[in-house]
Amino acid sequence: MNTKLITIMTPCYNEELNVREVHRRLMAAVAELQAYRFAHLFIDNASTDRTVEVLREMAAEDSSVKVIVNARNVGGARSGMHGLLHAEGQAVGSLFADLQDPPELFIEMIREWEKGFPIVAAIKNTSDENGLMYRIRTTYYRLVARLTNVQVLEHFTGFGLYDRSVIERIRTQFHDPHPFFRGMIAELGLPIAKVFYNQKRRERGVTKNNFYALYDFAMQGITNLSKVPLRLVIFGGFVCALLSFMMGMFYLLYKLIFWYSFTIGLAPVVLGLFFLGSVQLIALGIIGEYVGSIHTLVLNRPLVTEKERINC
Repeated sequence: MNTKLITIMTPCYNEELNVREVHRRLMAAVAELQAYRFAHLFIDNASTDRTVEVLREMAAEDSSVKVIVNARNVGGARSGMHGLLHAEGQAVGSLFADLQDPPELFIEMIREWEKGFPIVAAIKNTSDENGLMYRIRTTYYRLVARLTNVQVLEHFTGFGLYDRSVIERIRTQFHDPHPFFRGMIAELGLPIAKVFYNQKRRERGVTKNNFYALYDFAMQGITNLSKVPLRLVIFGGFVCALLSFMMGMFYLLYKLIFWYSFTIGLAPVVLGLFFLGSVQLIALGIIGEYVGSIHTLVLNRPLVTEKERINC
């Protein structure tokens, strides 16, 4: 019988403790779906531990395990996008290797895909992570939603299932060498089915998302989806200019009225300089983020340089 192929793509970096378990749980979950064939594509981002060795052993034991090894670490966004674009099948899923997202949820996602939804997004509506961090993420998603006119999915990390037509649209319509996948899904505007889950804490290994990586993802989300911060820079400039003019007029009139008794002093001048200097630095920083995004786009570098393919 000619069964449909679904590929689940898993990006990984230094996940030697998790890759076997995530594959075992995925295949155990989808075993009941006899109407489909499943492949599990791992794209390794130049791990420095034994991840590639473990993947090589898994591929030798199971032909459904496919592996792409990057020549160098290009970052999670680029590596994951390369994996999605090279995954085969009528549908492609994205699942991280840290086991915080449940592989068993693909059963429900496939059911929604069978109903005709081209995109099935897994949304974490609760999380076992630090409560403060979860609230910060919620605030960020709501900020992005206010800054853009596209539908941004709150607490959507990319974990989901995508029809082949969605993957091909991304391949042909987006040419970003530093892609923001969640923004692409929002920009497409296609019907989306949502499935909800509780995100677990990481049990083995350590997270690769340090403060700089999280900041980079956050700024990507804003600069890719909105020009509002640039408009705020202009608006802020006008406001500062107006405040400075009003303050200057106030001091001028006050000095004219109390010519012999009023001395301005250095404090207002120093405070004003520091205030305007801070505003200028913030404005330059915002503009710099957009210039950096343009610079990355103009370079047009490849997403990934592959070192090796196994079972592909």
